[in-house]
Amino acid sequence: MGSDVEDRPIAEIEKNIRYINGIIKHKGREILKNYSITAPQFIALQWLLEDGDLTIGELSHKINLAFSTTTDLVDRMVKNTLVERKRDSNDRRVVRIHLLPEGREIINEVIEKRQAYLRTILIDVSTEKVDMLHEVLALLLEKMKWDQENN
Repeated sequence: MGSDVEDRPIAEIEKNIRYINGIIKHKGREILKNYSITAPQFIALQWLLEDGDLTIGELSHKINLAFSTTTDLVDRMVKNTLVERKRDSNDRRVVRIHLLPEGREIINEVIEKRQAYLRTILIDVSTEKVDMLHEVLALLLEKMKWDQENN
């Protein structure tokens, strides 16, 4: 590690990201109170919306839950008609979790409300700063994804 002067911005960046994450999670839970899904189900539905049909193993890896826990989560979502299990068209042995219209509608509504919250927070921030924030966060995400894939 470098000197304290070099580490200070990194420590502050990490702390700010941690705090932002906590606030967004808290706000997200408030929004979810109006829906019939739990926070883990929200995360699973988000991945299905973004990545399409996934196996239990793939979903388990993405949401960072044990395979058995993910299976229980999916069982509850199937029961609530948010998702369905479908056989893979290329390999009938593979079962994929497919997002149903009701699940898609809920996840889109929740995401829209989360985005509206962020929009209100940034309302008085200049367009240039919002664009800069977007670019820096995209760069950080890109570097983290690269690191994750290569280490």
